[in-house]
Amino acid sequence: MASSPEQILRYASTIAIVGASRDPNKPAATVPQALKRRGFRIIPVNPFAEMLFGERAYKLLADIPDRVDVVDVFRPSADAPDIARQAVAIGARAVWLQQGITSAEARRIAEDAGIDFVEDHCMAVEAALDRIVKR
Repeated sequence: MASSPEQILRYASTIAIVGASRDPNKPAATVPQALKRRGFRIIPVNPFAEMLFGERAYKLLADIPDRVDVVDVFRPSADAPDIARQAVAIGARAVWLQQGITSAEARRIAEDAGIDFVEDHCMAVEAALDRIVKR
């Protein structure tokens, strides 16, 4: 599929944040909080945290009991293909690699599965630019 970042943000309600950070100064903490303020449901994925941003954190995408629309990735590019495979396995509609993260293999995995793919874009910036608020 080839949806634009704006189109993905319009259909997204629940976003799993893979690599969500406990450090409040890192983008992997500030971006999820900005998305939450805009009304998106955020599900942190971090094997070393139980709660982040006031939400229960999960160790793996497969542990999330609810439907996930978008898997937002804050991990190194080398991790992206495996995360894309996990996103496909849980039935996510899109994989979104944050700014500075790219992966041709992750793109191929997502496209082969028929799900949307974005790389090297900040989801919070895109949501703000497009004035998307989920309230």
